[in-house]
Amino acid sequence: MIRVVLFDLDGVIRHFDPDHLAGIERRHGLADGTIAGIAFANPLIEEVTTGRITRAEWVRRVGESAGSAPAAEEWGGQPSVVDDALLDLSDEIRGLGLTTAVLTNGTDTIPAELSAQGIAGRFDAIFNSAEIGFVKPDVRAFEHVLDALGATGPEVFFTDDTASKLVGADRLSMRTHAFDGVDGLRDQLRAAGVGVR
Repeated sequence: MIRVVLFDLDGVIRHFDPDHLAGIERRHGLADGTIAGIAFANPLIEEVTTGRITRAEWVRRVGESAGSAPAAEEWGGQPSVVDDALLDLSDEIRGLGLTTAVLTNGTDTIPAELSAQGIAGRFDAIFNSAEIGFVKPDVRAFEHVLDALGATGPEVFFTDDTASKLVGADRLSMRTHAFDGVDGLRDQLRAAGVGVR
């Protein structure tokens, strides 16, 4: 029986506009995809999401590699939009007596970001790879969540917008879903026995 619903953060709870990044690159004379190609490549992305470097250092190194510190700074401050329907779903799940939590491959600034965006209080627990030291899909990241919540794999439903991140959860027999919108998630939760509308 499912008693924990675990959500990814970016691409599920909050979203970034890809056109915004393209606009930054155009304004600063960078080729499309330059910043993401640097920021999300190893070893840099692994260093920041496992807490070995700070977000500030990450942004600094991206700017250095791209040859434009101002572009990196602007990218580092890009806004995101929170999906209110997803937050409402979390509230509904909690109202059923289940636990909701977030597991993100994040940086050291995640706690402040989630507090500022009003996200933190809408979930029972927030798990951040920068604090755990392991990133999804590493099974150890999911084991950390299970230990902290006192849950077993089959008691957890996990959704992420990146299918490859589900692998570690699958290995622990969690019920997994590749996120494609709140309506689809509701359907999958109901199929798993969670009594959402």
